[in-house]
Amino acid sequence: MAYEVLARKWRPQQFSDVVGQGHVTQTLTNAIESGRVAHAYIFIGSRGIGKTTSARILAKALNCEKGPTPYPCDECDSCKEVMAGNSLDVIEIDGASNNGVDQVRDLRDNTRYTPARGPYKIYIIDEVHMLSTAAFNALLKTLEEPPPHVKFIFATTDVHKVLPTILSRCQRFDLRRISVQDIVDRLRKGCTEEGVAISEDALLAIARGAEGGLRDAESALDQIISFRGKEIEEDDVLAVFGLVSRHVLENLTGTILKSDVPGIIGIVAEMDRAGKDLQRVVMELMEHFRNLLVVLYAGKGSSALELPEAQMKFYTNLALETEAGRVLRIIDALVETDGRMRYALSKKTLLETGLIRCSRAATTVTLNELLKQVAELKKNFKSGITPGVISETPAQSYTVDPQKKKPNVDEVKRLTSCWKDVIEQVSKAEPLSRRYFLDTAPLRTDAIHLVVGFDPEFASEKERFDNARTKLALTRVVEKHIGRMLGVVFEPFKPGSRKPLPADHVVPTATADPAQKPDELQKWYANPVVKTVVETFNGQITDIRE
Repeated sequence: MAYEVLARKWRPQQFSDVVGQGHVTQTLTNAIESGRVAHAYIFIGSRGIGKTTSARILAKALNCEKGPTPYPCDECDSCKEVMAGNSLDVIEIDGASNNGVDQVRDLRDNTRYTPARGPYKIYIIDEVHMLSTAAFNALLKTLEEPPPHVKFIFATTDVHKVLPTILSRCQRFDLRRISVQDIVDRLRKGCTEEGVAISEDALLAIARGAEGGLRDAESALDQIISFRGKEIEEDDVLAVFGLVSRHVLENLTGTILKSDVPGIIGIVAEMDRAGKDLQRVVMELMEHFRNLLVVLYAGKGSSALELPEAQMKFYTNLALETEAGRVLRIIDALVETDGRMRYALSKKTLLETGLIRCSRAATTVTLNELLKQVAELKKNFKSGITPGVISETPAQSYTVDPQKKKPNVDEVKRLTSCWKDVIEQVSKAEPLSRRYFLDTAPLRTDAIHLVVGFDPEFASEKERFDNARTKLALTRVVEKHIGRMLGVVFEPFKPGSRKPLPADHVVPTATADPAQKPDELQKWYANPVVKTVVETFNGQITDIRE
């Protein structure tokens, strides 16, 4: 006899043998047992997941000599004829080549004749969406009210092309893609029966390449056995189909999350030299990060994950080192990269740049993390703990000199002597403020402020130099000269004079709460965390609440 491929040899013959479609097989079993068999069914789903197989088992169950029964015997003449495909009562029609009105008219005329052997005449139309609109319309009346001995079973991979009037006359079953774990289990069982020694990683690689189609996986296994014999390792599968090993994908995932750009470039170069399908790498990375996202949000016990234990352990460990918001940004970057690579000539370059963007997204702080850090800072401040600050240079600590609660004449003299240098340095950061600072002078300093006098002539244009950016630049320059950070306040000179105002003059501070003591404000200004925030956002303390 001619060789029979594994996909045909392992074709299920009972409802219990169908893999991954329990919701369909259980419903059909209950319908047969309760005598509620409909006159028309339609099975919907992608390739290789059991549509035609389920239709044949249903036909065999209805026409079995011991039936109708959900457990056909596979021994009677009717079951054998259906299994062999030469039953007179089970007519299989290819919708792609019999899609005209004439073929449907012949089918409609033949439904009047009683079955030759069994109780039912069953029409199985595969790829029914290929029928023309006229052919569908010609079938409507017969489909809605067929003779009692006629059953229709349709199968399609594109339900959107089937007329709604046809769907409304059928019981609809949506078959789902088969999980990786179910495919691995079925292949392992088949290899045991065939005497084939195959590693778990090799089974997993075949299942990943099948993309939810069991028939694709069985065909791939058949090809691998022809290539390698009955001892198969993961490298054999990867060599034949150009797939990337699970370990490489896991290594690449970890490298992205660590933002290791040299490592990313090295892995991509190695995959390119090995002739791997770089487009498929992006798809599998998206699947990896999707699984990680499910673990982060739903936990490893989620029903959305049906993975081997080794992979579940990998995702669980990885979830402890990252945050869901970063993973979402990585997936967005991968989707964009996948769209670009479809029409690109240099896929390697696009993959490298796309993964580098992913690595940057993996290290960017998310809003949730910022809020968490703020909450932690607030908690630490209340408990009296000074948190550490991460910066490029060690934060300088400041202490409030009790003597500096009073106006500091020495600081004013020091600033007056070098005020021209101060103006020059501020002008480098804020060039437009230079002409206004030429007519200014330091008046006095206290615990938290430096008071700078300006010519009343510029009072109408005060906002030109009295702004957050200019104040920040001036604060930083002054800090270098006197060794402490002060808030800057501008006030006009006394009319007709450029002399400082009396020392007991109250400094107008619109931003500071009068109820706050100067030494208390200075303490918070001196705190490394507060100092960093004030400099980053060009702000100053307006209120303190503990």
